[in-house]
Amino acid sequence: MSTAVGLVSLFGADPASYAPHAVHSATDRTYVETNCYSDVVIELLHARGDEPLAAIGSTIRLDFEGDQWTFFKPDPGDLERLYGVDVHEMQPYRALPDQIAEQLASGRTITVELDAWFLPDTAATSYRADHVKTTIIPEAIDRDGELLRYFHNAGLYELSGEDYRGIFRLDGPADPEVLPPYTELVRFDAGPRLTGDALHAEARALLGRHLALRPKTNPFVRFGAALERDLPGLLEGDPAHYHAYAFATVRMVGSGFELLSAEVQWLFGAGGGDGPAADAVAAMGEIVGASKLLSLKLARRRAFDPASVIDALAAAWERTVDGLDAALA
Repeated sequence: MSTAVGLVSLFGADPASYAPHAVHSATDRTYVETNCYSDVVIELLHARGDEPLAAIGSTIRLDFEGDQWTFFKPDPGDLERLYGVDVHEMQPYRALPDQIAEQLASGRTITVELDAWFLPDTAATSYRADHVKTTIIPEAIDRDGELLRYFHNAGLYELSGEDYRGIFRLDGPADPEVLPPYTELVRFDAGPRLTGDALHAEARALLGRHLALRPKTNPFVRFGAALERDLPGLLEGDPAHYHAYAFATVRMVGSGFELLSAEVQWLFGAGGGDGPAADAVAAMGEIVGASKLLSLKLARRRAFDPASVIDALAAAWERTVDGLDAALA
């Protein structure tokens, strides 16, 4: 058991005064949240004082994978090269609060998949309403006071009491049929921490490397064929199935390209500057808008022909990668 007592904190951040990164607080964004893993890493880096947009380049590799779009995450190798941050799987073989306290006391933290049923920041969706797997990163813990501060989605939050006991399954004997959560250790001592021009240059190089590994064929063309096949069943199915489908497809790809657009603008200037990157930013904006439009059409649960929207998405993807190729040449 960890010998750390009282409130053990990584950065000393306070949810009451914490200001999220701009991608989670700007009022003009279509998708304030992307997916739980990318969002929580963005906030961890932001709280540390790093610029997380430097690590978004791998998102250009978003692909349609048969029944869903890539669940994008900042690439672990990029995190190491940009910030000296090492993320790797760990063994949750002890009481999780003890492991969290020990890592925080040592200047490290963890990512952990937990049940959103007990996360009060999800009051509008899952809290005490639905059992949903999601990833958090602890910022502080007080085991005696039963308090946890954690990065999740678009910010820093706090839970205590019954939620604390529930999230760690402390009430009653452990259920042997419930597997331990997936956890990763997050270390901050894996190399130099780039800043300024060095961070900018390395992020640009990494974006170019990931751009060279983009899908070999237009993923929106393949998505269109799958949507045409799946659409009748989606319209006839129950709302829960639609919401799961929408998150894994149009919302995933729309939020991904909106996030990638933010990185490109960080690299080349607002709107992508005045060169080919601006064409890529404009095209990504079209991907975001068309993805949102498809979400709305699907939510109406009425038959429609998605061909024109898919054609626009496919053309915008081609302009995105062509613009980035030219900008990075």
